[in-house]
Amino acid sequence: MKLNIGLVGGTGYTGVELLRLLAQHPNVALRCITSRKDAGTSVVDFFPNLRGHPALDKMVFCTPDEARLTECEVVFFATPHGVAMSQAETLLAADTKIIDLAADFRLQDLAEFERWYKMPHACPHLLKEAVYGLPEVNRDAIRQARIVGNPGCYPTAVQLGFLPLLEAGIVATDTLIADCKSGVSGAGRVAELSKIFPEVTDNFIAYGVAGHRHHPETEQGLRHIAGQPVQLTFTPHLVPMIRGIFATLYATLTDDSVDVQALFEQRYANEPFVDVLPAGRLPETRSVRASNMVRIAVVRRPRGVTVLVVEDNLVKGAAGQAVQNMNLMFGLPETTGLTALPVSP
Repeated sequence: MKLNIGLVGGTGYTGVELLRLLAQHPNVALRCITSRKDAGTSVVDFFPNLRGHPALDKMVFCTPDEARLTECEVVFFATPHGVAMSQAETLLAADTKIIDLAADFRLQDLAEFERWYKMPHACPHLLKEAVYGLPEVNRDAIRQARIVGNPGCYPTAVQLGFLPLLEAGIVATDTLIADCKSGVSGAGRVAELSKIFPEVTDNFIAYGVAGHRHHPETEQGLRHIAGQPVQLTFTPHLVPMIRGIFATLYATLTDDSVDVQALFEQRYANEPFVDVLPAGRLPETRSVRASNMVRIAVVRRPRGVTVLVVEDNLVKGAAGQAVQNMNLMFGLPETTGLTALPVSP
C-alpha cells in the first residue's frame, strides 16, 4: 500500500524532519510540499541533506493554492497555529485525514485554546472528534481517527514520565513538578536575536515561567491519565544544544510499598519507542538523537520518586510521533519507517 501524502509547511525544522522520515517510509508517496515564501524552490536545494533521494530530488515547494491536498490520503500540517483548522473541513469532506503538528486540535477546551493561542477556533465542532496523538495512551482511538492533534515536545516527555505513576494511583496529583530543558530547535527555524549562536552558547535560561502554552496541554493529558484533577508546576529551560528534551519529574508517593522500577518496566514492556533503563542507569539526550525513542529512568527517594525522561524534540517530540500516528491510522505496523538507531556523537 502506498499512501499519497501532502505536507503543508515544509521549510521548518519539523518540516525537514518529516521529509527525512517520509522519504524513507516504504508505504509513502510524497505528492506535494507547500511553502508560500519559497514556492518554486527545489526541496533539495533548500535542504541539501536530502539530496540524492529519488522521492525528493525532483520535488519543488508549491503554494497552498497549487497543492492538490484533497487528492491525498493524509495531510501533515507543520505550520503555525491556526492553519490546519482553517482547512480541516475541506479536507475531511474529501476523506483526507489530518495530522496537525501545531496546537489546533490538542486542547479540548475551547476557552483554553483561545486563551493561550489568542485566536478564535475556526472549527470548534471538530474538537470533540479530534484525537490526541500520544500512542502510548490513545492507540486505539488513533486507529479510528480522522483528525490527530500531534502532542507537543514537552507534553510528550512529561506525560510518558508520569504515566505509570498516575495510572497506578500511587502519587499525589496536586504536587507534580516538571523541570524541563530543550535544545534550541524547539523554538523553530526563525531568525530571532535570543536564538542566535552568541546568545545561546555558554548560557542556560528559564522561560515561560509564569505560563507556557504546553502547560494546559500537559495538564489535560495528565488529568485524562489520572482520572482526576492534577496540579503541575512546569518550568521550561533553553540549553545550548540543537536537539533534545530532558525532563526531570518529581512526584510524592502515596504508597511506599510499590516497586517503581518494576512498575515502569511492566507498563512499557510492549511499547516500541519507550525504553526503561535498568536501575542505576541515567539517560542522556544524545542517546536518542534523530530517533523516535524515549528513554526513561526512575529513582526512588525518601517519600517520593524522580523520573528522568529524554527524547529528540524533533522526532518523538514532533515528526516521528506524527509518522507513528499515521502508521496507526492506516493499519500499518506502528514502527514502519521509524526504526533507525540514534546517532552518536
